[in-house]
Amino acid sequence: MEGFLDKLDLKDVTLAGISIGGVIPLIIAAKQNPRVTKVIAINPYDYGNGTGLARAGAFAWLTVNLGKVPVLGETLTRLRNPYVEKRVVLGGVADPSAITPGFGEQANASGRRPGHYQAFLNLLRHAYLWDEQRQLYGEIKVPVLVVYGDHDWSHIDERQRTVAAIPNAKMETVPTAGRFLSLDQPKRLADLIKAFA
Repeated sequence: MEGFLDKLDLKDVTLAGISIGGVIPLIIAAKQNPRVTKVIAINPYDYGNGTGLARAGAFAWLTVNLGKVPVLGETLTRLRNPYVEKRVVLGGVADPSAITPGFGEQANASGRRPGHYQAFLNLLRHAYLWDEQRQLYGEIKVPVLVVYGDHDWSHIDERQRTVAAIPNAKMETVPTAGRFLSLDQPKRLADLIKAFA
């Protein structure tokens, strides 16, 4: 991400991201990258020792825990199951109708791309490292907005811990929204981003 900002010589940038993509802007801001002037972290994935996805339901719990087992994880992840994937994704929204058939097909097609299952397993097996990034948040000097869906996988105390670690951070909680807040409440999220940026 920093290389991208440098390559395009972008300045006065507001970085926004969801989940792990919400932690990345916080890390870049903590490094005090001079190109970044504001950050919006949406449902940042910096809690639960990297097992937040397991909170999406029974299928997600199985996916996370079996994915950590060598050979078994590779086999199950490579043999993608659309029904299981749908159940996992549904665990990330407050309103099931937010997952349209087109979105489900796109997510499944993305997961079938060469190398995806290896990248996904690598992510699962190293997700605990995102929690450790919270220790950098105290170095952030730019304005930060942290946005959570009220049905996010994180617990309220985990949200409060994240926000408390960021100097002068503001927090917004969006009602009737889950992990995939941009699917549940796209207009409300867009309004928050535009107002803060």
